[in-house]
Amino acid sequence: MNQTGLRTHLPEAPRQPAAPSYETIFPYFAELCALSELRKKPGFGVPLRSGIGGHLLLYLNGVRVLRDRNEYPIIELCPVQDAAGQGAAISVNSHYCNANWVAFQDRSFVFNGALPAGTKLTRDAYMQTQRLARAQGLLEGITFHEHFFRDKPAGMSVEDFKYEISVATDYATCFGRDAYCARLPLSTTQMTAIVNYLNALNEPYRTGQKLYHWRLLNNNCVHVAHNALAAAGVWPAWPTGTFFIRAAFKFPVPKNAIVDLAARANDLELENPEALFQDHVAREALLAQCNLPTGPGGLTSIIPAMTNNEIYDTRKLRLIFYDNPFWGPYRFRFRRMFTEPRYTALGANLRHFARRYTEAAAKRPPNSKVPAAFLERYETHIAAQRVFLETWLPQVANVP
Repeated sequence: MNQTGLRTHLPEAPRQPAAPSYETIFPYFAELCALSELRKKPGFGVPLRSGIGGHLLLYLNGVRVLRDRNEYPIIELCPVQDAAGQGAAISVNSHYCNANWVAFQDRSFVFNGALPAGTKLTRDAYMQTQRLARAQGLLEGITFHEHFFRDKPAGMSVEDFKYEISVATDYATCFGRDAYCARLPLSTTQMTAIVNYLNALNEPYRTGQKLYHWRLLNNNCVHVAHNALAAAGVWPAWPTGTFFIRAAFKFPVPKNAIVDLAARANDLELENPEALFQDHVAREALLAQCNLPTGPGGLTSIIPAMTNNEIYDTRKLRLIFYDNPFWGPYRFRFRRMFTEPRYTALGANLRHFARRYTEAAAKRPPNSKVPAAFLERYETHIAAQRVFLETWLPQVANVP
């Protein structure tokens, strides 16, 4: 009210525009998700427990699932303008007989099934998610090895049993597991390479030329995800089929893989072109694509299992490293990568890289032994990334 008793209408403060979403800035990205052990409560459905090594999903944003005439899944790249609303998780499971991997579309369904996050997982909701998965044909055209059906309850159909033993591993994963995730933005060229690699990997199993046999030491879920990223120039490929005694001394496991990806996405020596030149994968990526694995947008996150839960015991779910338990580096790296803001928060990450690119641009190494062609590519990449961040940083100024 003013002194005359009349109401004064003050102009409303202008609304701040909403900050862009992660997918707006990075429409294509890959995300490794290490899933913890699984402990199903007794008395409902098929009793299931998994090992403490866990499971790994490869989530690809900007990819959608298609199905051939036999409903067999293949994946394809979405146009960049449609990428933000599309994504598929690639899962490798010992159950599969005619596929190395199967794709499950819709990020929310992959992690939360038919439930909103934070909802109680009841028996009815558990069954509704399986019915929806079957209605969508997520395992259509996929055959399982016969020995897995020895545990099928009498009266349960083969198809129902397939969806029952796949829930909380291939889809609706956070019904019973914690998920630890590390993501890496990708270019259109990189995501195309991943899509082509994965479709080619499944081809001999789709056509019946081969039967798929999962192997812990030399052909597990991490091999496929790791090598898909290798096809995109992220890191060297991990050989499969290695003699098992040799493989036992070094083989990929889910929790190690996410730490490795977070390091690759964030910690290469951007300010040191000679160090980058010595990394043969980074060197080839820069020369061929003017790109590097390390750059803005490589974030980590945790998606906890549903705690209000009638189906699974989700207390203190374990997930181990393949590492020395006393002084091995992985647990220390893991703690840092899931607590330091530059690894976990978008705004902090972008500001961190803006500082690094400024420092890199200011350095001119004297008497560099790096070939001139590589150094030119390096400087072009640094300049392009600085322009990229100058575009987006003002729009995330208030984002942590």
